[in-house]
Amino acid sequence: MSATLVSTDAAIDAAAGIDQSAESTGIQSFLVTFIIRRFDPEVDAEPRWVDYDVELYSTDRVLDALHKIKWEVDGSLSFRRSCAHGICGSDAMRINGRNRLACKTLIKDLDISKPIYVEAIKGLPLEKDLIVDMEPFFASYREVQPFLISSSTPEPGKERIQSIANREIFDDTTKCILCAACTSSCPVFWTDGQYFGPAAIVNAHRFIFDSRDDAADVRLNILNDKEGVWRCRTTFNCTEACPRGIEVTKAIAEVKQAVLRGKA
Repeated sequence: MSATLVSTDAAIDAAAGIDQSAESTGIQSFLVTFIIRRFDPEVDAEPRWVDYDVELYSTDRVLDALHKIKWEVDGSLSFRRSCAHGICGSDAMRINGRNRLACKTLIKDLDISKPIYVEAIKGLPLEKDLIVDMEPFFASYREVQPFLISSSTPEPGKERIQSIANREIFDDTTKCILCAACTSSCPVFWTDGQYFGPAAIVNAHRFIFDSRDDAADVRLNILNDKEGVWRCRTTFNCTEACPRGIEVTKAIAEVKQAVLRGKA
């Protein structure tokens, strides 16, 4: 099944006598084929692949292509997106077999001489098209208690003081945007839905090593479980998938070491 995109913007420009051709703008456009794994639970027994031809510029992103398809060809295409600038983490998906954010994946960084394959991330229940049920992911996140737990209170009008050196210890893991790209790239998570997953461990790391927090032992005990840090097989898929550049595998290894020590 295929669909070809005819841009309504181009039609409007033509009617108004505005020349938006490559010659007038100096920007070359390309016809790019997208093959998207579609699934409508009300209609489909199994997912199906549908191809779309989309006219794009090299500076466009995969998210722009999805918008064009949804707005101009097939309004039933479903996917999540919010900020469109790599901060909200809503639009994680598999693009040519790799977990990426659609809003951060430029067309020029892909081989457009071949079709671009887009599908939902793996390991989480598929709801529709590119949308998965994120509740199992967030349940693991909540279980590691990803918030500051302190037995002391700062002086009135004062903040909890922390040195630059102490901050650097966990600075990397503060960058997580909960997109699930790392967790859904993990082969262990694909086969064992009970595994906490990389993202939950990264967010536990962020507080385990925070000098202002007093509950590191609680989180270490939670993760010292058969479905905790010891399920990690150090394949580095999570580190490669992270759109924020977090050294996820390193963070998991540091939590393992802390478990063995019995303290952060």
